[in-house]
Amino acid sequence: MAGHSKWKNIQGRKNAQDSKRAKIFQKLAKEIYVAAKNGPDPTLNPALRLVMDKAKAANMPNDNIDRAIQKASGNQSGENYDEVSYEGYGPSGVAVLVHALTDNKNRTSTNVRVAFNKNGGSLGETGSVAYLFNRKGYLVLLRENLDLSEDELMLLAIDAGAEDILTSDEAFEIFTEATDFLAVKEQLENAGLTFEAAELTMIPTIYQKIPENKQAEFEKMISLLEDDDDVQDVYTNASQDSSR
Repeated sequence: MAGHSKWKNIQGRKNAQDSKRAKIFQKLAKEIYVAAKNGPDPTLNPALRLVMDKAKAANMPNDNIDRAIQKASGNQSGENYDEVSYEGYGPSGVAVLVHALTDNKNRTSTNVRVAFNKNGGSLGETGSVAYLFNRKGYLVLLRENLDLSEDELMLLAIDAGAEDILTSDEAFEIFTEATDFLAVKEQLENAGLTFEAAELTMIPTIYQKIPENKQAEFEKMISLLEDDDDVQDVYTNASQDSSR
């Protein structure tokens, strides 16, 4: 994990996502709807609290968030989504893990398979690449306007239970065990810190470099997957030096 920054990848996606904001809000609303099925009160529902934080970080309007919660509470549409994961390989054997929320598994699996097959990839069996990722908590603090020194911040994060910290000229990236994420986040927030990103994510245990002549094909595959309405998250072990 150490030495591989997610922040540059996130920054790169943010500009591209500005033009896709409506689709992002739609996907976040679906996550909120599913989480709120287990209770509409975020103080009693950690999963809802987490996705609400994610939505606010994406500048999703509060009205949109409230509507998704109310929809789940009243079950106004009778919608039901299944959580589905797909595992496969992109160009040059890069591991790809796809998480989806769908009301039509056949539609989603077809779309995912097409995205892989038409761009130098292939779907694998369950468990074929999942073992190459670990679920971790991930927090980003920007150096700008941070009133703590680097040493003070690192000590504070370690005391809060952080597992690993990466530093760059622009940001601090804090990693935690998945089970410790909410506790670490809350402790750091109580210390007055505000996060640019806060999420549970999948971190590769090993990374795969993509040759230059395969990068465009790989990017097209990932773009198709991320643009699919049913796909919530796409994780890869592509080396940052080569692509993502």
